[in-house]
Amino acid sequence: MSTAQLPFTARPAPPPRSPGRRLIDRALARPSLAALVATIAVVVFFALQAPQLLTTGGIATVLDVAALLGIGGVAVAMLLIAGQFDLSVGVVATGSSLVTALLVSQAGWGLWPALGVSLAAALLTGLVNGLLVVSTGLPSFLVTLATFLVLQGTSIAVTEAVAGSGQISGLSAAPGWESVRAVFGLTVQLGDGRFRVSLLWWLGVTLLASWVLWRTRFGNAVLGSGGAPRPARELGVPVTRTTVTLFLGTAAAGWLIGTLGLVRLSGVQVDPVLGAEIEYVVVAVIGGCLLTGGYGSAVGASIGALLYAVAREGIVLAGWDPRWFQAFLGVLLLLALLANGVVRRRLLAVPRS
Repeated sequence: MSTAQLPFTARPAPPPRSPGRRLIDRALARPSLAALVATIAVVVFFALQAPQLLTTGGIATVLDVAALLGIGGVAVAMLLIAGQFDLSVGVVATGSSLVTALLVSQAGWGLWPALGVSLAAALLTGLVNGLLVVSTGLPSFLVTLATFLVLQGTSIAVTEAVAGSGQISGLSAAPGWESVRAVFGLTVQLGDGRFRVSLLWWLGVTLLASWVLWRTRFGNAVLGSGGAPRPARELGVPVTRTTVTLFLGTAAAGWLIGTLGLVRLSGVQVDPVLGAEIEYVVVAVIGGCLLTGGYGSAVGASIGALLYAVAREGIVLAGWDPRWFQAFLGVLLLLALLANGVVRRRLLAVPRS
């Protein structure tokens, strides 16, 4: 007895993508591409306006500015990719260096033990931020803004009460200074430029964050937490643990920035102005991070920091009014936000696998 064979209809093959579509897809796969193109254009522009920008002195200054900003920007970028904000990085940098300075100047501690305690204090701040965000559901922007205000007020009050002013200096006589300076304050003179060890720290942080993001399961969890947190939880992604870990990462970055500054100045100055916190977010966004999460890169944030530094130093060397830098930075941020909107619509229209 024969059986009738059911007809089989083959699924039509997808239409070939046009060269323009393939180019757009490749660009979307590289969040740092737009920032890299913008950086090259800004370097060329200011090199024509101020040729001294490309001397060893000019390059050293640009890299020095970019290094400290890039360390914080990379950590904030990782958190942005996970769909979170952290406005407390700058005040953690100041607060942790203040803890180190007070332990050395007032309690007579050596620098290494004091740095260990200040790192623990910074990580505790990150832990509190992360737990508050994941346990309360409050926006991380508001939670870390509150942390910023608490730590800033506490830092100013404690410094003036204990040290009598907002500045503590003279730490170079403390035990362990030479070894600490070798790790966090080493400089190399090349021509008329002084290159600092913070450049190597910046490079190391960028490489580590890039490897974690693109080569580890934790990186997949970061991308999943920012791109689609609810489906990620349903698929077993540890969103809560990932978020807390990233807040610990931004706190550690703040400690590193504060320690580099502490060793450079042989002291600490409490600054009551909100500034660096916003700059870290700005360079991450300029580097291609979406404010809605799920997209971005550590390399892009570092390129954004380099773009920031080139523009700031170029305006100074060109003899322009320094206030133009704020306007220039605002234009860059606006363009980045507009580009982010285009990218977001494109990703929503054609979801990535």
